[in-house]
Amino acid sequence: MPQARKVALVSGGSRGLGAQLVSGFLDRHYRVATLSRTKTTFITKMLRARKGQHFHWGAVDGRDHEALRAFVKDVGDRLGRIDVLVNNAGIAMEGILPTMRTRDIVEAVEVNLTAALVLAQACSRFMLRQGSGCIVNISSVHAIRGHSGVAVYSATKAALVSDMAEEQKRRIARRTPLGRLARIDEVANAVHFLTSDQASFITGQTLVVDGGITC
Repeated sequence: MPQARKVALVSGGSRGLGAQLVSGFLDRHYRVATLSRTKTTFITKMLRARKGQHFHWGAVDGRDHEALRAFVKDVGDRLGRIDVLVNNAGIAMEGILPTMRTRDIVEAVEVNLTAALVLAQACSRFMLRQGSGCIVNISSVHAIRGHSGVAVYSATKAALVSDMAEEQKRRIARRTPLGRLARIDEVANAVHFLTSDQASFITGQTLVVDGGITC
């Protein structure tokens, strides 16, 4: 393990896949910073257990671009570097485009797309300065193969499976050759591989972890 711990910034790290990623990076001896709208039980537990050691959290709304930039600057300045950014935060909204409210469309684009670009821009400045870095964007099978009723969702990115209705989960499982949804750890393992030294010659690629649904 290198003398200086690497720094990973994970958006939406308060639950689900984001929480799994936070735990995984900590297990791999990273210093981890995450942001979310609310302080969940997971965040409270991590703050108590770590007591500020190698774990940092901020209450940030993904629609507030200045708050996003300020959070990244604070993390980079205090920890000295940012090695990994995982754009994980996202929201899902079902409905056909003609009947959706404009404010819901704007919110989905702001959280799922614009926030990811703002974070990537802010983090890349530290990465360019240090001469290295890795950015992973968590998306969805809907970004590769759209489905009815999720037009805006498909156009931006995926939300967490826990946000889906049970019937939607069953529909996706029926279309998946492996006959089930992915486990959170299966997706997290792919992210940890892409951000590891074992993937040092992989760049600009889309790694699909979907049980064969887009094959």
